[in-house]
Amino acid sequence: METMIRKSMRIFAAGMLAAILASIAGLGTLPEARADETDAKNLFKAMSDYLAAQSAISFAYDVNYEVVTGDKQKLALAASGTVTLNRPDKIHATRSAGFADVEMLFDGKTLTLFGKNANLYSQVEVPGTIDHLVDELRDKYNKPLPGADLLLSNVNDALMANVVDVKDLGSGVIGGVECDYLAFRTDEVDWQIWIAQGDRPYPCQYVITTKLVDMAPQYSLRIRDWKTGDEVAADDFSFKNPTNAAKVEPKELKDSNDIPQHFMTGAAQ
Repeated sequence: METMIRKSMRIFAAGMLAAILASIAGLGTLPEARADETDAKNLFKAMSDYLAAQSAISFAYDVNYEVVTGDKQKLALAASGTVTLNRPDKIHATRSAGFADVEMLFDGKTLTLFGKNANLYSQVEVPGTIDHLVDELRDKYNKPLPGADLLLSNVNDALMANVVDVKDLGSGVIGGVECDYLAFRTDEVDWQIWIAQGDRPYPCQYVITTKLVDMAPQYSLRIRDWKTGDEVAADDFSFKNPTNAAKVEPKELKDSNDIPQHFMTGAAQ
């Protein structure tokens, strides 16, 4: 009897695996009802409109940032943090990892980056909106905000511009929240997003897969403790320097990037 049970279990497991593989293979040719691009685009646009309508937002996040070593080993760097923003021009973000504990504040004019471990800070004048700050941090200082794409005033226009393929993959559950699960493709990256169902369609998870880098590393952001409006705690958005940190130039603020110094390529590493 035991032999027959084990044999049956093996047959059942093999059948389940075959069904799963067949389902995955079939994603490229989903039935029309599940691959309705219009529905997917409408769901994403609804999220974008909801985000734009919020004058105050705060959330906590967990992020995984994959890197590929020279000998083709994929490693995932993990960090957690918080974001509080007041539209159109104020934001306070933190990021804590094993190699860094960083705080960023922007009051509409001055950007402050504070490295808590080194007790050093740097300030630059970047007058403008959060949208302008996102561009400056990414393009000029190579210090992107966590989930920067989702902080813009028009997420739909920013992310849908280069999309060449759209899939509605039904629903999923992130942190106990049922979400609409959408997948998008561009020539350079694939990205997926899980959007909370209901009257607060906020992004619960956002995953970007780089197609132009060997082994396709991913950036994965999971959002929790979502708050808007009066739920958001008051924030000053200005740097008070409570620890008498020394001021340095931005390039001197070590260990403030997503990738720690000992992961950098070079003759010494």
